[in-house]
Amino acid sequence: MKIHDLKNCKLLIITNSYPDKNLNTFGGIFVKDQVDELSKYFEEIYIVSPQPFGINRALFDYDYKNIRVFFPRFFHLPTSYFRKRLGNSFFKATMKMIKREKLKFDLVHAHFTWPSGYAGVKLAKEFEVPVVITIHENRDWFLKEYNSRNEEIYWTWKNADALIRVNKKDVPLLKELNSNVYSIPNGFNPNRLKIIERKVARVKLGFEDDVKIVFSLGALIERKGFHYLIDAMYLVTKKRKDIMCFIGGSGPLKKKLQQQINRLRLQKHVKLLGYVPDNQLVLWMNAADLFVLPSLNEGNPTVMFEALGVGLPFIGTTVGGVPEVITSEDYGLLCPPADSECLAEKILIALEKEWDREKISEYARKFTWENVAKRILEVYKSVV
Repeated sequence: MKIHDLKNCKLLIITNSYPDKNLNTFGGIFVKDQVDELSKYFEEIYIVSPQPFGINRALFDYDYKNIRVFFPRFFHLPTSYFRKRLGNSFFKATMKMIKREKLKFDLVHAHFTWPSGYAGVKLAKEFEVPVVITIHENRDWFLKEYNSRNEEIYWTWKNADALIRVNKKDVPLLKELNSNVYSIPNGFNPNRLKIIERKVARVKLGFEDDVKIVFSLGALIERKGFHYLIDAMYLVTKKRKDIMCFIGGSGPLKKKLQQQINRLRLQKHVKLLGYVPDNQLVLWMNAADLFVLPSLNEGNPTVMFEALGVGLPFIGTTVGGVPEVITSEDYGLLCPPADSECLAEKILIALEKEWDREKISEYARKFTWENVAKRILEVYKSVV
């Protein structure tokens, strides 16, 4: 079957998370963005994201375009016994929903190995269709799976018709279990954050043109490494006082990070913004001089592509697929993770550097969901 024939096909997506109709923060936005692009090539797409009873109660089935979204429920308790059965719970909940809705499909694409990938392989065997798994896991999570000696994990990878990994470095490891492995990064939607004039964005946010703005965004959790960015800002402000760092996002470490800011007396230079809606995010991305992501561990962060997409230089760490994207100092600078001194040094260097923002945004276009989807379609073509 050739790619243009997929117009007559129906695709089943099984995923650990997917946003609700109003795009509230239930996760899986990157899956939705990918699906929206893939929908151009299929007759119909079914999204299945099983949810335990009592969790995310605001999630209800809905339809849009040629996409139908289902959130079948299953019984689950946070114990080791039920965690071991999670893959089968996903499978049974999905099977029940498929029979109820009388769905027919030609291909399964699962996102994440456990439990969606495991359930996806079982579904593919049950309905005798091909299955592709995208392994989004951050590197530590992936390596734990790879070294786990968990036969259900290994069985999942071995029995998929194709595996997609969001970085290149893990492809040889996966090929030990499955010969059909592809490296395809995540992408971004360029229409979500438009390029606007820097001065216009700054006026709307209330900033003068002479202040240097460092912007960062992510969940306020340990893995994102924001405490290292705050320490780095302490070092940066010893060298120059015309700089402000804004960290967008919410999470359990908010109080601890604010205490760190207060302890270092950085209240005038580092501010936590909380959740940043898209209409504000587009202003921050365009107003900033640099985007900094100090992560300790990543898969392939969508926010990196979004920053590059508006021409914003990226300062980050050599984790996950990041160094496979920031391949030139024309696009950004990288440090080892958990190294505040290096991070401070790179921020100072970047503030003095003349960046070609048009070149950065042009480079980012290769990572739009439109281009990423074309590569995924080639994988589908190889298994159908």
